[in-house]
Amino acid sequence: MPIRLDSQDADFQDRFAALLSGKRESSQDVSDTVAAIISDIRTRGDDALVELTNKFDRTHFSVADLRISEAEIESAAARVTDEVREALQFAHDRIRSHHEKQKPEDHVYQDSLGVTLGSRWTPVDAVGIYVPGGLASYPSSVLMNAVPAKVAGVERIAMVVPTPDGKISSSILLAAKIAGVTEIYRVGGAQAIAALAYGTATIAKVDKVVGPGNAFVAAAKRQVFGQVGIDMIAGPSEVLVIADGSANPAWVAADLIAQAEHGGGAQSILITTEKGLADAVEADVDRQLNLLPKQAIAREGWDEFGAVITVASLDEAVVLANRIASEHVELALDNPDLILGAIRHAGAIFIGHHTPEAIGDYVGGSNHVLPTARSARFASGLGVLDFMKRTSLLRCDPSSLSALAEAAVVLSEVEALDGHGRSISIRLNR
Repeated sequence: MPIRLDSQDADFQDRFAALLSGKRESSQDVSDTVAAIISDIRTRGDDALVELTNKFDRTHFSVADLRISEAEIESAAARVTDEVREALQFAHDRIRSHHEKQKPEDHVYQDSLGVTLGSRWTPVDAVGIYVPGGLASYPSSVLMNAVPAKVAGVERIAMVVPTPDGKISSSILLAAKIAGVTEIYRVGGAQAIAALAYGTATIAKVDKVVGPGNAFVAAAKRQVFGQVGIDMIAGPSEVLVIADGSANPAWVAADLIAQAEHGGGAQSILITTEKGLADAVEADVDRQLNLLPKQAIAREGWDEFGAVITVASLDEAVVLANRIASEHVELALDNPDLILGAIRHAGAIFIGHHTPEAIGDYVGGSNHVLPTARSARFASGLGVLDFMKRTSLLRCDPSSLSALAEAAVVLSEVEALDGHGRSISIRLNR
């Protein structure tokens, strides 16, 4: 059963703090294993990549098999049903339309001293996209990672995806084709991240690596950061539903289950002002779980990591929501705008009874790659800006340089960097 908390209980703060600090990821220490894999890829390149891929994915590939050919992509795409094809294209078009509105514009201006200042935005040259391919197939993740990169203007996108027993979802390859990704490799795990970061004879290195993965992928992204950029360290998925008496308990239960079925430590939390709703939702979760094909995974997640919290008011719910800083926050309220502005820490907010989080996973248009594990306190979801860099621009003429020089030289003397001051004063014949 999920944990049940009431904000009016004397021990609530202690129990709520324990909920926030609970570890939902595997406690297995994978750091040393990942370090060895990265070192092996750096030393032996493709040979190590093939060896590790065959070991972990139970395959018999050679170096020549690592890249998925254009013919394979076309063949796989042709096997996908028209219904799935149309859904992927619909999702792609909505995601692209939304992300095109995020693209920044260069900005240059001249201040009162005649100094020209500004910023110029340019895309990253090459990006590596990691797509999970083990326990589940996520073509939506292909779109969510590739589309904003394309919108940003990234010239080269290299996608890696594990193929256990040599199998890969045709819908993943079709999603890549729709998104314009043509460079795809059948490798996964820490070895794939290492290959993207350092390069091999087959996989040229990239400048940034994005996309979710298991504990080994997360550890590898941590270790290659600095050699390449990364998007974030993605932890188990999570949803927080804030509901009052206007909420439909069956709908809320369905949304909690939708998150729990991700498995791997996924967490579903309900905060409600109504104890009767809390009881009804718990009962309906149990009822709906019995109807779910993957009920074992979802039930384990709900029982182990789920929580139902009753509070005295929506204001109190907001305070708790900002402490939780959930990846997804649903406002199951008749008047969600009353508290929308007060929710400051959330990866994404789903507003009102008719906006289930799953719409955002697929076709809403916003990105589903979002900060987890309370990192929404300081991080944002994936977007076009993650694939661009801002370069500062500065231009002085003789007059504006003269206006700035005195203060700059003084500061250089304070910092005992005489060469800095001289590089300024020499231009003014001082």
